[in-house]
Amino acid sequence: MNHCVLNWVAALVLGTAGLVSAAQKPNFLLILADDCTFRDLPLYGGENARTPNIDQLASEGLVFNRAYVSQAICQPSRSALYTGLYPWRNGAAYNHSASKKGLQSMPHRLRPLGYRVGIAGKVHVTPKSVFPFEDVPGFDDNCVRNPTLPHDVDGIKAFMAKQDQPFCLVVCLTEPHVPWVMGDASAYPVDQLKLPANMADTPLTRRDFASYLAEITYMDSQVGDILKVLDDSGHADNTVVMFSSEQGAQFPGCKWTLWDTGLHTALIARWPGRIAAGRRTDAMVQYVDVVPTFIELAGGKVDDGAFDGSSFVDVLAGRTEEHREFAYGIHNNIPEGMAYPSRTVFDGTYRYIRNLTPDELYIQKYLMGYDGVAQLRNQYWAQWIFGAWENEKTGLLVKRYMKRPAEELYRTDLDPFELNNLVGDPAYAGELARLSGVLDAWMQSQDDPGAATDTMEAYRVSRANAR
Repeated sequence: MNHCVLNWVAALVLGTAGLVSAAQKPNFLLILADDCTFRDLPLYGGENARTPNIDQLASEGLVFNRAYVSQAICQPSRSALYTGLYPWRNGAAYNHSASKKGLQSMPHRLRPLGYRVGIAGKVHVTPKSVFPFEDVPGFDDNCVRNPTLPHDVDGIKAFMAKQDQPFCLVVCLTEPHVPWVMGDASAYPVDQLKLPANMADTPLTRRDFASYLAEITYMDSQVGDILKVLDDSGHADNTVVMFSSEQGAQFPGCKWTLWDTGLHTALIARWPGRIAAGRRTDAMVQYVDVVPTFIELAGGKVDDGAFDGSSFVDVLAGRTEEHREFAYGIHNNIPEGMAYPSRTVFDGTYRYIRNLTPDELYIQKYLMGYDGVAQLRNQYWAQWIFGAWENEKTGLLVKRYMKRPAEELYRTDLDPFELNNLVGDPAYAGELARLSGVLDAWMQSQDDPGAATDTMEAYRVSRANAR
């Protein structure tokens, strides 16, 4: 990787120390949605949601067709994003857990390069010693608050206004995470919705999907407000903006799964004059690649072995349409439900999933259960169960979610919702064996013991790091 070219349009020349001056270093603005299935956004083919601000951002930058989180749960996906390490290596392989003490994350990596590194909104990573972001006020940090607190852009405006250092600002929105109460659901009449192929068609599904779509539009309005602050600050031309949708939404087959609608994320990158506008790429990237990319753009050196990810600056520059050969993912179900460990590898065409305890039922407490509080977020599931006996599609979707085979193989480019398991088809035996071997090698490289990770004891050990 060439660490000596940051501005490939203007041919920016670096100093002899290999670092650009503070005035030349780009700022970074990373905007994260919360539990937004990438495929529900219009720029990825979504047929319902209206997102004019995200669409505008996409037209001004580079859209990644193949970007992935490594675990379809909030805390593990974000911990991997900020550390550049996959969940098992950074320690946060469970929700509501903690990363290993002594690790370095985005603030540690960028501050020596002269950056102020702040975070606004939902943090959901711990301990503070591993994630020493500067707290920036103005956006709600509670993703289940009902309703979400109104946002105030004064905090991010003040953060961007300081002129002494380049900035890296992460703004973490809480939409469209459940309970889906923000926005105007009446703007999405239930009888006009086009439900995704992996969703059962019931009245409560349509009602909840409309509320979720309204939150996507509300989230999009926040994106617009944030970008306006950047424009007004005068820093837009020298700021790398990235937007990502995080993992899939809280519907069966999305969040908490290793299917494409769980792990696939939206990713847009904009840097006026440096990243060509209106372009898309099939280069495959993961959240663990973001910190190395920021380091290189900031003029730093990416230490070999420090990350599971690697810089995709060459993709941003348009010098290549390839980045990583494989995207990996894990799922540990505790404390979200009973143990159900799974692993996956994806090569851009085929997805291989290994369910390590296939004799167990998959149970997700937030989606399938009831905690004694009336909630909008999971009432549709009872209708799925009630209708499963007489509606073949609904029955198959319920079985798919709760009872999974030891192995799954999908040709995702032809089967985007991964509904047709190819395991057992002799025509795909070679792909099955190849990807199974790749997954074995990756788990070994991660010191991942497999099913032994998804236990209450392992979860408690991770939680202890939060103190």
